Amino acid sequence: MSETKPSLLLCDDDEVFRTRTARAFTERGFEVSTAHDFDSAVAVARGESPELAVVDLKMPGKGGLELVKALLEIDPHTKIVVLTGYGSIATAVDAVRLGATYYLAKPADADEILAAFARGQAPPLEPPDSDYRAPSLARAEWEHINRVLSDCGGNISEAARRLGIHRRSLQRKLQKYPPNR
Repeated sequence: MSETKPSLLLCDDDEVFRTRTARAFTERGFEVSTAHDFDSAVAVARGESPELAVVDLKMPGKGGLELVKALLEIDPHTKIVVLTGYGSIATAVDAVRLGATYYLAKPADADEILAAFARGQAPPLEPPDSDYRAPSLARAEWEHINRVLSDCGGNISEAARRLGIHRRSLQRKLQKYPPNR
């Protein structure tokens, strides 16, 4: 009975990162193919569609978002994690909308990438219990004041300066008991 290795395509223009990460995945039992740009990644995917793909967002020529679309056109079952050193919420949202399983900021090692594939396939988090009561504004203010005071080592003058209020006003607020929820 022969066991087949899961296939993984790793596309990154950074040769050192690509080689090191490919070796790490091979050691973890993957059949790894590498590519350094959009065209070589598409050629590899057409030859043998990978089960998993790790795609760099910024590459010379066509970038990672175009590659995500192309890989999913070749095989819609390919799970894709997008890596980038230039992360932003907008590009993360775009990558996921295009079909990426997950989005990671560099540097990421093989274990973090595998965890991203697992998180991307997990069901969404459950919403919090409906009986949760947010703290009152007065309670949130009291907690914030005490956190800032703690950060200042108990120095009231410094805490007042950081909070942007007069020292005497801060002393009056501290003399009050903490508000109930």
